[in-house]
Amino acid sequence: MFIISLTYIKPLEEVDALLEEHVTYLKEQYTLDHFLASGRKVPRTGGVILARGTTREEIETIITLDPFYRHHVAEYEITEFSPTMSVDELEFLRE
Repeated sequence: MFIISLTYIKPLEEVDALLEEHVTYLKEQYTLDHFLASGRKVPRTGGVILARGTTREEIETIITLDPFYRHHVAEYEITEFSPTMSVDELEFLRE
């Protein structure tokens, strides 16, 4: 399990210009069963993605497909973790 934290490094106008393409990318990753949840940071300085992948390298490859990455409007921090506890509704996340 991975937490991907995006931080915008360009003005929001540049981020917004790529937003539709970014949403298409997110939807594709959900369809491929890579992403479990995503959303904006509050305040809007970036976003967070909860992802599953077999390796960090796989997640790094998936990130390179993001238009925000390709156009250098965001930086990415990847944190791997092993969920051992959760509410019952998220039991499927536990390892």
